[in-house]
Amino acid sequence: MPLVAMTREMGSLGMDVARILESELKVPIVYHEMVSHLADKMRLRKSHVIRLLGGKVSLFERLTADKTSLNIFTADEMLQVASKGAVMRGWGAAHLLRPVKHAICVRVCAPFELRVNRMMERLDTDDRDAVVTEIRYSDEAQGAIAKRHFGVDWQVSEGYDLSLNTERMSVEQCAEELMQLAKESEFQETAESRRALANLALEAKVRAAVRADPTTRDLRFAVESSSGKVRLCGIVTTREEWRNAERVVTSVPGVEALNNELRVTAEIRSPMGE
Repeated sequence: MPLVAMTREMGSLGMDVARILESELKVPIVYHEMVSHLADKMRLRKSHVIRLLGGKVSLFERLTADKTSLNIFTADEMLQVASKGAVMRGWGAAHLLRPVKHAICVRVCAPFELRVNRMMERLDTDDRDAVVTEIRYSDEAQGAIAKRHFGVDWQVSEGYDLSLNTERMSVEQCAEELMQLAKESEFQETAESRRALANLALEAKVRAAVRADPTTRDLRFAVESSSGKVRLCGIVTTREEWRNAERVVTSVPGVEALNNELRVTAEIRSPMGE
């Protein structure tokens, strides 16, 4: 199924492009369902999750928000949906899905002033300062996600297969470019690309399970997945934490085998053998 990952740039008309793709490619735009699931997992109101993802929270909310859980659960939700085909907007989707060869990673953009004018018209307001603030908050949120989790600048074109500027191209032209690209052999699903997506999805599912369990939520270790085989690497403090990690991970649907390479601090010998 077609898979398009698009940056969420307020005022770029990306949502209008996404709606055409939804109709023509017969895949859903992912948004509201994900927000509901995230809100349930984090025990927050949907409006709070939307503000967190959009960069619109207050200073107090930013300081108290559990950003680690939000990012882990967001990646899990996105990757589970991606396996069925979708148009995914924002939340780092274009960078998260970059390793999947059949995913089209696209940036729909426009100059800042044009975006401001469009949003003022769309919102039927002459309060330019308020609109500028809203757009800057949104841009900063997207930039922070890309930098923190993928180490990239979200506005650099090298991170995308295609960049479309709606200052010079119509919404229809942008959608047509993407639909044509979806027909190219380079963006067709293959056994290899499906396997890459499945591996990413299982890794995300494992991280989400570890974060959701009270006995492991504060643990930090690397997770690797290959065809149902999961490998854990890192350091935990006690043997009990080691056992808890193994218990939680082996209970995750799709984990067929586990190589637990976590090391316990108290059991690590010094280089001098002391």
